[in-house]
Amino acid sequence: MHAMAHILGSTLAPKLTGMVYFMDVPGGTDIYVEVKGLPLYKPGTDKTPPIGPHGFHIHETANCEMGDPTNPFAKASGHWNPTNQPHGNHSGDFPVLFSNNGYARMMFFTNKFKVSDIIGKAIVIHENPDDYHTQPSGASGKRIGCGVIKHSVYPLRPYI
Repeated sequence: MHAMAHILGSTLAPKLTGMVYFMDVPGGTDIYVEVKGLPLYKPGTDKTPPIGPHGFHIHETANCEMGDPTNPFAKASGHWNPTNQPHGNHSGDFPVLFSNNGYARMMFFTNKFKVSDIIGKAIVIHENPDDYHTQPSGASGKRIGCGVIKHSVYPLRPYI
């Protein structure tokens, strides 16, 4: 089984676009992400967190309506966590995305779900890095990109 999510940026990253592909493989799921238009890295200060690397997760609800531009994609709800694990071990916790002049691409494997489990969820990219321990969402900051996960007949393939 295959699925994909077309990522579009919020008002905080209006040029952000990309795709996330999911493919069932023995023992779990392969995930391929390719995005462009990410904000460039900015180091944090004593008063502000860094911009990037970017938190990247599955969220509960397939709703990527912009909503309030100061709090975009709030209707995607919280992180998908079907087994009620502490943050850092949610089924929807993914590695951070590193912006390479606005571009990121990676592929990884998870054994925490199969593709059929995530159809109808959302993928969200955050402004700040995930610290993998702050509950419930890893202090990842504002949501800068979102895409609904939909069934696909196409296997993993580059987008950009």
